[in-house]
Amino acid sequence: MKYNCLIIDDEKVLADSTAEYFNLFGVDTVAVYGTEDCRRFFIYNTAELILLDINLGDGSGFDLCKELREVTNIPILFISARTSDDDKIIALNIGGDDYVQKPYSLGVLLAKVKAVLKRYGQTASTEYSDGYLTVNFASKQVRVNGNIIKITALEFKLLAYLIEKRGKVISKNELFEKVWEDRFTGDGTLSVHIRRLREAIESNPNEPKYIATVWGDGYKFMGDEE
Repeated sequence: MKYNCLIIDDEKVLADSTAEYFNLFGVDTVAVYGTEDCRRFFIYNTAELILLDINLGDGSGFDLCKELREVTNIPILFISARTSDDDKIIALNIGGDDYVQKPYSLGVLLAKVKAVLKRYGQTASTEYSDGYLTVNFASKQVRVNGNIIKITALEFKLLAYLIEKRGKVISKNELFEKVWEDRFTGDGTLSVHIRRLREAIESNPNEPKYIATVWGDGYKFMGDEE
């Protein structure tokens, strides 16, 4: 079966109540309670979005995220009662797309989930290809020199927007609004994702050919022609 949202949280009551609330508002959601449950789920099912707790009874959400990123670029939103900034940085660096603090408001979380589903549900019918880098917007697949590259759903959204506006300088505020759909995303978060994209697609991330920093203004996707 195909679900809109998969919740992975060993707090069974919270996970079930969140799934029940989402289902009431049209977001088809199911909850599982650990890493083994998650692996079994994906044998027969798919999901468009994952809410993943950091602390699981049979493992670490961080480790499970790394495992999932080997096979999918589904958006992953971490949910956790832990407040350390280090946890948030780790979550982004290993492939998470956002970090939601517990306790959370079900209404606020539902709005965020719907926004993410809408954002990543939009597909394009064309692709960018220059012989070295190929980005297929419909399948959300990235290839570098013929090899499939694993990036997060948010990183793909960022790359696709930069390519769409290629040759133009895109301000940080525009990226916050159009990619994150959030004016209050910090510069540090954007920098992390730009760095990860460069590491994924550039032959030399320290001398980027594709994603250029325009100091004081923002970023520009140059492409092979520039």
